[in-house]
Amino acid sequence: MTIKWTDDLNTGIEVIDKQHMRIVDYINDLENAHQKQDKEAVRQVLDDLVDYTLSHFAFEESLQEEAGYKYCKPHKKVHELFVRRVNEYMERFKLGDDVSAEIHKLLSSWLINHIKRDDADYVAAVKANMIGIISEKEKKKDDGWFKRFFK
Repeated sequence: MTIKWTDDLNTGIEVIDKQHMRIVDYINDLENAHQKQDKEAVRQVLDDLVDYTLSHFAFEESLQEEAGYKYCKPHKKVHELFVRRVNEYMERFKLGDDVSAEIHKLLSSWLINHIKRDDADYVAAVKANMIGIISEKEKKKDDGWFKRFFK
């Protein structure tokens, strides 16, 4: 079943939402490759999906750390457990098992639950940190050389 992006999946952090949308695209690509029974396409999508998801997790975790999110370590642990689970499917796939339907089901349900529950928890901390960074940059921009000179 194709995943449709809905507003309730938005975190309100544009860069994260775009990354999540890309992961949804990969999951939908996986479904298409599976329906066509194209093993090479399934393999390529899985490889791309895993690579992209790992970089997304690292980016998300860095935002949380920078924001001082208090549950950063448990969130990272959730990511690690998920990666381990996906890697088990990848190993089975490499051994010749057709895991595309199973992994599609896992990815679909896990991603939606993860966004709505786990990711929703860090949004306030990351947004506050991002607003603080933007505010600092604006303050520095307002203190141009002319203003500093006449202080």
